[in-house]
Amino acid sequence: MMQSLDQQVTQRALTAEIDWAGRPVRVEYQWLGEDDANTPLLVFLHEGLGSLSMWREFPETLCRAIGCRGLVYSRPGYGQSTPRATEEVWAPNFMHRQAHEVLPALLVALGVDTAANPPCLLGHSDGGSIALLHAARFPDRVAGAIVLAPHIMVEDLSVSSIEKARLAYLETDLRQRLARHHADPDSAFWGWNNIWLNPAFRPWSIEAEIASITCPLLAVQGLDDEYGTLHQIRGIAQSVPQTELLELAESGHSPHRDQPAQLISSIQEFLDRHHLHSPR
Repeated sequence: MMQSLDQQVTQRALTAEIDWAGRPVRVEYQWLGEDDANTPLLVFLHEGLGSLSMWREFPETLCRAIGCRGLVYSRPGYGQSTPRATEEVWAPNFMHRQAHEVLPALLVALGVDTAANPPCLLGHSDGGSIALLHAARFPDRVAGAIVLAPHIMVEDLSVSSIEKARLAYLETDLRQRLARHHADPDSAFWGWNNIWLNPAFRPWSIEAEIASITCPLLAVQGLDDEYGTLHQIRGIAQSVPQTELLELAESGHSPHRDQPAQLISSIQEFLDRHHLHSPR
């Protein structure tokens, strides 16, 4: 059943072409929920090994529950988007480039007027970090942000788990499983894994720059997260005073899979408090 659902998502996905760093790049995307362009928009930003299809049913379930439009997409290098070139090595600013260059270009290509109707962002893991960076760079163009297991610094736990992922990719069927969601699983895996395990990435931190975020912010983390500790979301709250924290028991790195009902309820309450899913 899960595979057929993934196939359905892929069949319904579209592609847009953007110019990124002087070259055309294809981006896989999908609209969900309401058709009215005036309905509040929630943009989904996937994890470091994620894609449009790897969200599975969560974005559509959430959009239906809160009555909003959804935009889900695969970043370049992932899903059915343009793969990372073999010689392309990501630098420590790879999430900044996604937040400051790719996401704005995609929104323009899709005709999303973020000045008139700022969207909300929902990011998971690396996608959560990208959401924070985008909200910090464009504070007037983001209505709210929800981040699940985001990273604002590199922790020993993160590096250890990513080292285990490398072994799993080389020694288990992880590559085959990722191939269900990525046209080029090597593009997705090695782009992410190599930069996270690069010693030059170890000092990476966005604690200072996210202080410019002005929108309402909900930061969520599972108490059993194998890729990060509670220092991540509590650090966000120190830099961004309006942050609301949700620490979920019986949840690992993917709260939307481990505790979907509780997460959706908490997101709905957050949006209600800040009037973020009523017509703007």
